[in-house]
Amino acid sequence: MMELRYKLFFKAISNETRFQIIKLLRDGPGNVNEICRKLKFEQSRVSHNLKCLENCGFVLFEWQGKNKVYSLDKEFIIPILKNIDKHFEKYNERLIRCGVLANEEYSNKEEADNGKNQDLGPSGEIINIKNQEVLK
Repeated sequence: MMELRYKLFFKAISNETRFQIIKLLRDGPGNVNEICRKLKFEQSRVSHNLKCLENCGFVLFEWQGKNKVYSLDKEFIIPILKNIDKHFEKYNERLIRCGVLANEEYSNKEEADNGKNQDLGPSGEIINIKNQEVLK
């Protein structure tokens, strides 16, 4: 049962749209229109994925007039993200150089094209994790 919990948790954030929404909401709350404008996603796509994130406990909302304003759950999700940041700070080099991760093939070309094969190097540069080439 615990294995399923972890799979569901990571599945919720591994979707590219939900991942982008979570990244955006780290900077502060926003309503659907603001999220759509900043991410350049269609309203139905954002609403659908916000509903998933809400149901899964990643985001909360409060009404401001006629708009739902979404934010990340401060009790659980923000601390988890901060711990991921700390983990990355400690294991940055090892994550980037992990041969297993570098050799994994993406089953969906769109995922590969959306930066899933990129990460940050030790100085903040963007690196292709498959061949260690500095991209930016």
